[in-house]
Amino acid sequence: MSTLGIDHIGLTVADLTASRNFFVDCLGWTQFGGNDAYPSAYVTDGVAKLTLWQQRGDTGFDRHETVGLHHTALKVADRATLDAIFEKVRDWPGVVVEFAPEFSGKGPKVHCMLHEPGGTRLELSYDPR
Repeated sequence: MSTLGIDHIGLTVADLTASRNFFVDCLGWTQFGGNDAYPSAYVTDGVAKLTLWQQRGDTGFDRHETVGLHHTALKVADRATLDAIFEKVRDWPGVVVEFAPEFSGKGPKVHCMLHEPGGTRLELSYDPR
């Protein structure tokens, strides 16, 4: 008996519309559903699937103090793609850049970290191995 990987990841976001627009309009993902009764948007890049859920209230999130999501890492095909996506997302309204593309440790993996407009911490990652 074994699992088959991750079906989807559910992320609670502070601003559902801003998060949905970031994934769809900025990153080019597709929305494939949602639920108005429990405000959510289902988005995919054709491989990964995310469920974005509207947060109730303003509880904030501290990755050092809260059990649960630390960040979501999205992989890209090559360094040029990583750099091109970073150039686009860094100026997207509401995005907060934690750090620009750099080696993870001594490399060869290269990554960057940002917070999308709904507050979720995202890593964009290219690993040539």
